[in-house]
Amino acid sequence: MRSGIHPEYRTVVFRDAATGTTYRMRSTIPTTQTIELDGETLPLAVVDISAASHPFWTGDQRVLDTAGRVERFEQRYGRRTRPGRAG
Repeated sequence: MRSGIHPEYRTVVFRDAATGTTYRMRSTIPTTQTIELDGETLPLAVVDISAASHPFWTGDQRVLDTAGRVERFEQRYGRRTRPGRAG
C-alpha cells in the first residue's frame, strides 16, 4: 500500500441521536467530537438512526394499506386498454 493516501482506520464510537445508544467499532469516518468511554477518549460520530431506533428493528413499523391504494388508483384512473386491442 502506498503511504499517505489512505484514511486513518481507527476505533470510533457511534451514538444514536434518538436513543443515546452507543456502538464502538472501527471506521474511517472523519469526526470532530470525542467521548470518554471505558477510560479512553475516542472519536464520536452522532447518527440519526441506528438499530436501536429504526422502526424495522424496534417493531414499531406501520402497516400500509396497499389494497386501499390500489383501489383508489383504479377509481381515479380506471382500467385502461390499449387502442386497437380487444378487451
